[in-house]
Amino acid sequence: MEIEKLKSKSKDAVESQRRQLIQLSLNIHDNPELGFEEKKAMAWLTGYLEDNEFHVERGIAGVATAFRATYGQGSPRIALLAEYDALPKIGHGCGHNIIAASAVGAAVGSKPIIDRLGGKIAVLGTPGEEDFGGKIDMVQAGVFDEIDVAMIVHPAVKNVITMPALACTGVEVEFFGKPAHASAEPHKGINALEATILAFNSINSLRQHIKEEARIHGIITDGGEAPNIVPAHSAAEFYIRAPDNEYLDELKDKVSNCFMGASTATGARLEYRWDDRVFDSMKSNEILAELFKQNLETLGRHVEDFDPEFGLGSTDMGNVSQVVPSIHPLIAIASSEVLGHTPEFAAAAASEAGHEGLMDAAKAMAMTVVDILQPGMLDKIKREFRRG
Repeated sequence: MEIEKLKSKSKDAVESQRRQLIQLSLNIHDNPELGFEEKKAMAWLTGYLEDNEFHVERGIAGVATAFRATYGQGSPRIALLAEYDALPKIGHGCGHNIIAASAVGAAVGSKPIIDRLGGKIAVLGTPGEEDFGGKIDMVQAGVFDEIDVAMIVHPAVKNVITMPALACTGVEVEFFGKPAHASAEPHKGINALEATILAFNSINSLRQHIKEEARIHGIITDGGEAPNIVPAHSAAEFYIRAPDNEYLDELKDKVSNCFMGASTATGARLEYRWDDRVFDSMKSNEILAELFKQNLETLGRHVEDFDPEFGLGSTDMGNVSQVVPSIHPLIAIASSEVLGHTPEFAAAAASEAGHEGLMDAAKAMAMTVVDILQPGMLDKIKREFRRG
């Protein structure tokens, strides 16, 4: 069949880049950069794309390390998303070096297919996924208004095609008390730290009364100056996650009540600020996901169904999935004993298994590009998106 020949051609085009893609991945891995600081990674990625005849625009959506690289014209307009930010101290413990290199490899591997069938391929460089949600800025700036389909592949310990992602937002909370000598005159002080501790305890009491998928977790960022001074100031940061945005709003009200109750009980003045960035829940396109699954399986990968025991996180790809048909599959690069966001996973992201994950992710995306370009397929994908 003609479609199988085209897929074979796209696979070969990806495979021909093996050495360059692995080196690109290792360069990013060995030079970890935090969100919105990924200058080296962006330079390597955009340079490689320019060398392969892509038109590159840097600093899009007002984000210095975001970029758009395009090849071809017309429709379908298919976006392959690259992440390349690292984690503090751990480096690429989330494997974003593989995400970036696989997107670039799939795009360059799709060039012969675009030349044959038409359409447009775009690599969108999306910085600051960890903590900041750079794709949120890009969605709000209209970067995805001219995109028909979006794909990204994330390294993991299992091959999973459709995995839910939780809606998420953050909050910074401060309590202001009154200092006093903690032994001689404690009755004259107002303990801001006790207010924060009480807020934590209130949230802990709340946990048994929220939906199973929801999460509330935080850290104390300021707990006072010395043990013999009643803390006049304390601060904490929390993330609140929920299965959908509606329940996230409900949880925000409950958590705010925990803060207000702690303030009332201790007499400490309260200030809190909700993050204006909200990570939306993930809306995977079922037709697009099935196409990707079939292609990944032809590469010899065993695909597993999502298991709730695997755990749920959040991603700004959820925001993209709300405005354009999208998938966010996972590809295994390590055994199930290896945990994400750890030095062990960072090591896996530069291992032979990591390299194979990179190549298979790029090939499966390039093969899925062939599927999307078939007559009538984009209409099916968009109908599924509207139903979803």
